[in-house]
Amino acid sequence: MKETVVCADAGLVRSFRRWDLVAVTVNAVIGAGIFGLPSRVYGLAGAYSLPAFLLCGVFTGMIVLCFAEVGSRFRETGGPYLYAGEAFGPAVGFTIGWLTWIARIAAFAANTSILLGYLGLFWPEIGGRPRFVVICGVILVLATINLLGVRDVAVATNLFTVGKLAPLVLLIVAGFWYLNPRSFALGAAPSPHVFSEAMLLLVYAYTGFEMAAIPAAEMRDPQRDLPVALLFGIGVVALFYILIQAVCIGALPGLSASDRPLADAAARFLGSGGAAIISAGAVISIAGNLNVVVLSASRLPFAMARRGELPAWLGAIHGRFHTPHMAIFVTTALMGALTLSGTFLYAVTVSTIARLVIYGTTCAALPVLRRRTGAPSPPFRVTAGVPISMLTLALASWLLWNTTWRELRDTAIAAAVGWVLYGLSKKRAAEGRIATRP
Repeated sequence: MKETVVCADAGLVRSFRRWDLVAVTVNAVIGAGIFGLPSRVYGLAGAYSLPAFLLCGVFTGMIVLCFAEVGSRFRETGGPYLYAGEAFGPAVGFTIGWLTWIARIAAFAANTSILLGYLGLFWPEIGGRPRFVVICGVILVLATINLLGVRDVAVATNLFTVGKLAPLVLLIVAGFWYLNPRSFALGAAPSPHVFSEAMLLLVYAYTGFEMAAIPAAEMRDPQRDLPVALLFGIGVVALFYILIQAVCIGALPGLSASDRPLADAAARFLGSGGAAIISAGAVISIAGNLNVVVLSASRLPFAMARRGELPAWLGAIHGRFHTPHMAIFVTTALMGALTLSGTFLYAVTVSTIARLVIYGTTCAALPVLRRRTGAPSPPFRVTAGVPISMLTLALASWLLWNTTWRELRDTAIAAAVGWVLYGLSKKRAAEGRIATRP
């Protein structure tokens, strides 16, 4: 068998293998959040934060099951954008794709800022000109990796996965020797409102897996490999999250007051060297996450351009590397501009709404596609899929109800900008068809 197989319909290269996709899933979810989240969730829910991690893992698992079945129907680029378009029409599909792209760009800017914060532990002078150089360097390196080909992206992602999980394994194994059983006493339960706040934080920490579904046209066998990779990857994430929270609760007194709970916990039983290892692991973890964000985000404008919903030049493919080079260039340029501007906090508010809408739309697509005659058949079929999709829709609606009007307004603004481009592209395409008629 050859190392890569060229995708004839789009000019892309099918190179991602099943275990590459597992690494993409893990890197997409485990970014910066877990290095600060344990103390924030513990401050809200106390020892009940441990079952909260478990419950949120179950909820996320139900969403992933819906993604696994719906995603197994397709072999093209797009992920949730493609699913929404197939189930509910191109207008809904474009809206989902556009919001996903905007959310990914904002997430890149936010996580790059956090990356600089962790680098500051090793390089206190990383401000002013050094900050500018580091941001440009990070974007240039990741853009180059994604331009050179998906095999290079897969290799880099696999290395990032090992680099981010190894320090976490060290923390878990070492920390279990220092657990204080009394720290797990539950005591008085938090109020439903407070517990829901903790769950909202955890939902954000568990999200990102949908990025693994977007580059399906660059997977060797997406219909069979993607469901396995999504389920296995989210299982690995949930296991690590629960064990890490257990170590933080049982081995770090004053957990709720810690700004860097994993580093502080490691310092207690591994010394200053352990704290440095965890901090270095955070840098690697965030870098791996950023690599996956560039991969998935750049494929969205490419897919939309290929369907005539954005300017056609965004759908160009590099003749030598078989990658969507123009989409990569535009996406990383916007990521860099937003990161350097320091105004990403306004844009990142869109991501909460966007993710809930994306997940809800994909879950709703499951029963729609099951009923539709002529829809692509799913190699992976979820037992009790319709009840699971309805339950996840109800939970997503509950989370959406807990968002603010400002987030809804920002999401509407972002969608409106996309719709202007969508209308212009459709108009230009229609004019082109009229001009070419004999």
